[in-house]
Parts: sequence; structure tokens; C-alpha cells
Amino acid sequence: MRKGIYILPNTLTLCSMLLGFYSILASLKGNYIHAAWGILFAMVFDGLDGWVARLTHSTTRFGIELDSLSDLVAFGVAPSVMIYKWALTPFGRIGWVAAFWFLACGALRLARYNVQMGSSESKSFTGMPIPAAATIVASLVLFFYEMWDTSPSKNIYILGLTILLAFLMVSTLRFHGAKELDLRKRKPFWILVAFVIVLMLIVMHPPISLFVFAMIYLIGGIIENIILFSRGKKQKSKAGVKE
Repeated sequence: MRKGIYILPNTLTLCSMLLGFYSILASLKGNYIHAAWGILFAMVFDGLDGWVARLTHSTTRFGIELDSLSDLVAFGVAPSVMIYKWALTPFGRIGWVAAFWFLACGALRLARYNVQMGSSESKSFTGMPIPAAATIVASLVLFFYEMWDTSPSKNIYILGLTILLAFLMVSTLRFHGAKELDLRKRKPFWILVAFVIVLMLIVMHPPISLFVFAMIYLIGGIIENIILFSRGKKQKSKAGVKE
């Protein structure tokens, strides 16, 4: 600490934490749309701080620890409070247990990531990243209000999704993340075209587009892991026959 800290990436990290705190306050006031947007914008700053740190070679242990604390607030506490106040309150004890389970699994996911950093965690993630889980919850809130313009009343599917996301965070399933995209290297032209198309769709109708992309990430990740599991099982069976 005597040598000082890097201001820019840590400031971006604190901006992400601030937006997470704003989301909590908005949820307590019953303004769930603002709470959801707070989480989504926090994800933007969370991505920027890591990108800036790698670009400027300013990655430090202090920054990594601060980023984890920020993620716990913005993508653990904030979505847990929001989903409980918005949809899980009618379930009573089951509702707040499910909300806490999401928070606890998010904390465990962050702790495991910090321990595995530089070892088993390579380009892909072991378990769903906590920002991705929080984004799915936030996009669900925006989509629900866009379609029905009201809060859900004891919706069992939202309860199930909350529990599923919590399990996926602490699972050993493989999920992809933005860190797999190395922007310093040349990419095919079609990637730029695809990025523009995605950006246009989000700008045209943000609530629906964000929810669709979030569901594609969730369902696509599950399908990919099922395929990988079946391939691994076939390879083991072939190896057993050869022996």
C-alpha cells in the first residue's frame, strides 16, 4: 500500500459497487426496474475495470480483492434483495432461503475463483460467473415488466430459476466469459458484423433483447455441458473396451 494503487481500474470497480448499492436502495423502495438497470450497468463497469487493468498492465492483488468485494455487493447482495422483494416474498421462509442461497453460492463462487486463479481456471469458467447469474435475474425483471407491467404473484418458475442459478454458480460445469475474447489479436470480419447486429437489437428493444441473450447464454451453456459429458462418457467406454 505504501507504493500506492492504480486509480483508474479501482475507480471503475468502485463505480460497479456504487451501482450495486443503488440497486439495493431501489429494491427497498420497490423500484425494481431501476434496481435491474443498476445491476446491468454495474456489469458494464465490472467488465471495464478488468479490461483497463489488463490493457494498462495495472493488475494488482489489491485490485483483485476489491473487485471480488464489489462483485459480491453488485451481483450477490443486490440481485438477492431484488429477487426476494420482487417475486419471492409470497413464498415466506422458502423465498428468503432461496434468495440467501443465491447470495451464498455467489460468495462461494467468488472465493473459489480467487483460489483457482492461475491454476485450474483457464479461459473458460468453472461454474457460472456471478455477474452472468445476476444479469439473468436483472433481465428477467425487465422482461417481466415489459410483457405484463406488474409484479409476479407466487411464481414457482422464478423460484426455481433462482435456485437453479445458485446451483450453477457452485457447479463444476464450464461456462464461457468475455475474457476469452482477446481484443489485442486480429479477428474475422464477421465478428464485427455480429457485434453490430447484437448492439442494434439491444438498442431497438433492450428488455426483450437482453432477456433473450441471457436465456441463450444459460440454455446454451447447459446444452454444451451435456454434450461434453456425453462425449466424455463415450471416450471412457471406448477406453474401457480397448483395455
